[in-house]
Amino acid sequence: MTTREATIERVLPDIFYEEPERIEDDMQQEPTISLLTFMLRWRFSRRADVFIGAGGFVFWNPDNGNDRVGPDCFITIGTDPDFVYQFPNYFVWEVGKPPDLVLEVASPSTASNDLGHKRDLYARLGVTEYWKMDPTGGELYGVALMGERLVDGEYVAYDLNVEPDGTVWSRSEVLNLGFRWDGERFSIRDPLTGETIDPRISLESERTRAEAAEIRANAAERRAEEERARAERERQTRLELEARVQRLTEERGEE
Repeated sequence: MTTREATIERVLPDIFYEEPERIEDDMQQEPTISLLTFMLRWRFSRRADVFIGAGGFVFWNPDNGNDRVGPDCFITIGTDPDFVYQFPNYFVWEVGKPPDLVLEVASPSTASNDLGHKRDLYARLGVTEYWKMDPTGGELYGVALMGERLVDGEYVAYDLNVEPDGTVWSRSEVLNLGFRWDGERFSIRDPLTGETIDPRISLESERTRAEAAEIRANAAERRAEEERARAERERQTRLELEARVQRLTEERGEE
């Protein structure tokens, strides 16, 4: 038995459980979930202490496999992702803490659960921040975007900012990022730099940075080559002068 198999056997609940069937309209969530998850994974790709999950379950009771919840996306900070990936799902008792942030995306079949049962459950589990995104612009949640922070066991809403063009945004204290809704799509922005954490922009910026780094490296190599050539010319000139002085010295000695 491998270490991974031994670990999983040790922590799996003792009862058999089945995953619930996906409801047809749940698929409406997928583009938004995938986009937000990609943005977040891109943003934290250089962090070795951030786990980002999507599509799995969070379990909190090692004795009952029915005590589970399936967030659309969740983030835990201060843990080893490789350790969490050992297990088929997120086991709170193994990781040592619940997720720090949970994000739900609205669909007609899940909206009421997200607003009621899941919200209460996340508060009981101690999830620090709970975010809700409604791709319909608020038809299902009442608002397009809502972030809440756990204070004394109860969720308290963050301020929602409205820009002149109608874009709404709110800042996550856990991630130090701003979630935004421009009326058509969600995005994430770094409030310190103003940079939008967008896959297309990020990829283009990465290519631009790589190209700039290559240009700098090529320029440095050219400068180094020119310096080597200059040093070689000076060496040859010095040798020629030394040889000329030697010849003159020898000729005078013969006289």
